[in-house]
Amino acid sequence: MKSSELRQSFLSYFENKQHQIVESSSLIPGNDPTLLFTNAGMVQFKDVFLGDDVRPYTRATSSQRCVRAGGKHNDLENVGYTARHHTFFEMMGNFSFGDYFKKEAITYAWEFLTEVLKLPQEKLLVTVYAEDDEAYDYWNKTIGLPEEKIIRIGDNKGGRYQSDNFWAMGDTGPCGPCSEVFYDHGEHIWGGPPGSPEEDGDRFIEIWNVVFMQFNRSADGTMAPLPKPSVDTGMGLERIAAILQGVHSNYEIDLFQNLIAASAKAVGTDDLTSKSLQVIADHIRSCSFMIVDGVIPSNEGRGYVLRRIIRRAIRHGNKLGQSGVFFHTLVDALDKEMGDAYPELRKLKERVASILLKEEEQFAKTLDQGMKILEEAIANLGDAKVIPGETVFKLYDTFGFPADLTNDVARENGLEIDEAGFDAAMEAQRARARSASNFTMDMSGSVQLDAVTEFTGYEQLESQCEVEAILLDGESVEAVEAGQTAVIVLKATPFYGESGGQVGDQGWLRGPAAFKVSNTTKLGKAHLHHGEVKEGRLAVGDKITAEVDRSLRNATTLNHSATHLMHEALRRVLGDHVTQKGSLVDAERLRFDFSHFEGVTAAEIEQIEDMVNEQIRLNRPVETDIMDIEAAKAKGAMALFGEKYDAEVRVLTMGADYSIELCGGTHVKRTGDIGLFKILVENGIAAGVRRIEAVTGKAAIEATRQTEAALLKVAALVKGNKENALDKVSALNEHSRALQKELDALKGKMAALAGADLASQAVEINGGKLLVAQVEVNDPKELRDLLDELKSKLESAVVLLAAVNNGKVSLIAGVTKELTKQVKAGDLIKMVAPLVDGKGGGRPDMAQAGGNNPDALPSALAAVPEWVAERV
Repeated sequence: MKSSELRQSFLSYFENKQHQIVESSSLIPGNDPTLLFTNAGMVQFKDVFLGDDVRPYTRATSSQRCVRAGGKHNDLENVGYTARHHTFFEMMGNFSFGDYFKKEAITYAWEFLTEVLKLPQEKLLVTVYAEDDEAYDYWNKTIGLPEEKIIRIGDNKGGRYQSDNFWAMGDTGPCGPCSEVFYDHGEHIWGGPPGSPEEDGDRFIEIWNVVFMQFNRSADGTMAPLPKPSVDTGMGLERIAAILQGVHSNYEIDLFQNLIAASAKAVGTDDLTSKSLQVIADHIRSCSFMIVDGVIPSNEGRGYVLRRIIRRAIRHGNKLGQSGVFFHTLVDALDKEMGDAYPELRKLKERVASILLKEEEQFAKTLDQGMKILEEAIANLGDAKVIPGETVFKLYDTFGFPADLTNDVARENGLEIDEAGFDAAMEAQRARARSASNFTMDMSGSVQLDAVTEFTGYEQLESQCEVEAILLDGESVEAVEAGQTAVIVLKATPFYGESGGQVGDQGWLRGPAAFKVSNTTKLGKAHLHHGEVKEGRLAVGDKITAEVDRSLRNATTLNHSATHLMHEALRRVLGDHVTQKGSLVDAERLRFDFSHFEGVTAAEIEQIEDMVNEQIRLNRPVETDIMDIEAAKAKGAMALFGEKYDAEVRVLTMGADYSIELCGGTHVKRTGDIGLFKILVENGIAAGVRRIEAVTGKAAIEATRQTEAALLKVAALVKGNKENALDKVSALNEHSRALQKELDALKGKMAALAGADLASQAVEINGGKLLVAQVEVNDPKELRDLLDELKSKLESAVVLLAAVNNGKVSLIAGVTKELTKQVKAGDLIKMVAPLVDGKGGGRPDMAQAGGNNPDALPSALAAVPEWVAERV
């Protein structure tokens, strides 16, 4: 059975068992900030298991793409060395949310394995938690497995419920026993059954884990039965495919064999058994799908993990003799294998290949040089078995070699790396990486509200309402008085609660008191009106008039509607890979963050503005519809992964299907209401994430006026007008460049004259020449030019020049080619710089440094002749 057929067979089986087929979610978890990547099939259902999300189904099945290459779940270093480790894999699973439990889950697993896949029953055995008699009895009495095929696993991890067969979502929360199914590959393969001393062998391989979420563990360790026990299962597609296809290694299945063949062709090797080809085939999967889900190579967080994997693949290609770019060409082969199951890969494969090519080109510039340094370091180790941490750090810092890549090379040579030394040298860089992946749960606070506020603000900005609850300092109270800051909860409100990037409304609650609303937020289904009692007394049950600030709401509405039009324009101009990464819409402007791997050009900005303003001029109606989520997707509505949507959603259509999105925000009636759209700023805020700030309506007109006013000021400065200001500035710029050329030429002549004078001051040392001098120059470039002039005149010489400007010392050393074997400029600088409270370094022929102690310069220069004489 092919891998693609296995995936479909699994989903179809559970669909016939009334399970909803759910598409694989993004590799970037949208509902679990504790994870770097999605690493299991249950991640997208975590909120359902916790009771924070309700789906229109109680049974689900999926084939979830997963990555384990960062954070606490990291298999990267094992890829290529074992038969079953991957950075990317597919987890097939079936889930019950309070529907069926142990009996059905066990029955489904056994039926699928033995009747659908037709695995020999005698090859299968199972494990259960030692105390789970219920699961044991189902396997033994219902399924009919003999006792010797059912292994009880106790608390083997040090403590109660600390077992390979007891699963927990975290230190607290849902948990329960699990039952794992193992396949026996046969006596000819070393290894023992689970629970035995030889369990780490390859004979018995786990193929399916069935988790019974049975308890809720509190902070004090109390285990309370869950009111609705649930089921979470996972079976690795690659592992079960290997069994069905009669091979021992996952890399021998059809999916990998085709990728390995394509990799071999790309690097130019005929050895299809190479471990390096397995690495490359694995890595093209993880890298491609990370990019599909919006990750861009960088030096932080997820982007850093992606960069590490790409560079590891490139290094293995280099190891096989490929010195050119090749990795990006494998995207087509991956598309042939997985594009049918994951159409998002097929849709974005050109972008994926483009990003991989750029990363290859960037790394290729330093790979050869870095490998030479590493090979030289290994050769110089002698009998030592550990590569120094300083060397590992230098390779990372100078050549972009991740430590695990250096560790790969070390392992191939029977060596280790000094990880502690590397960590010490990397402290600053590691801190940045940690900050990007230091995910913490976002807690909304301790206040618990069962209130449900009806939102009436789509149709009206003023209405009669009743106070349902009042919060003062986080505690529920019956009333508040003048001068007190509080939170008011209404049974119904026209105030929009901050969400979806749109800020909360401001305004007044008027009645027995005057309450000024400074912001409106949401907690659950309640709208919280934050503000201050300006006069009077406000109590629970009071009838009040809620008045939204119309000017702020209207301006915010214009910006929100324009955001939708701009989002679509971005996708049409830049490509379908553009996805929203964040937004903020208020009365002043709109801010929109989106995925894109390079700066947006001025021409593209103009095109985006034109496209949005065209929709505004067309003045088409803006329509909102309430429909179920599947109908919304069928209509083409864009939804954001990680956002929680109810069974019924609000679909916003603008410009006759120009833009269709799910949105609960407030919007204009017709696109023409926006008036004018103007982009103010476009810049990068993170690796692969850009930000646009723009204005609409009156603010856009004002921005245009300010631009025109600035142009008039420039025109006046160059003695021109609006019409000829550009020509005037261009002419002035050309004149400035001409003057700079003349100035550079004069500086060059002065440097030559100074060089001729200084050259005569050189002294003979053991057959070579040495020149040490303090000179007067204005900038580092002049110092470098003077050094080059002197090296040219003196031919075989060591030169050290120093200059003092603004209380700082500049040092530069140069050594002609003939003497670099005896004297290295970098070593000379490292000797002199500390004497003036500085540091620096460089190449054997040229090195630079800075210092903070000009008073020590004379004695520092005086130490040079003796140091050089010892080496020449």
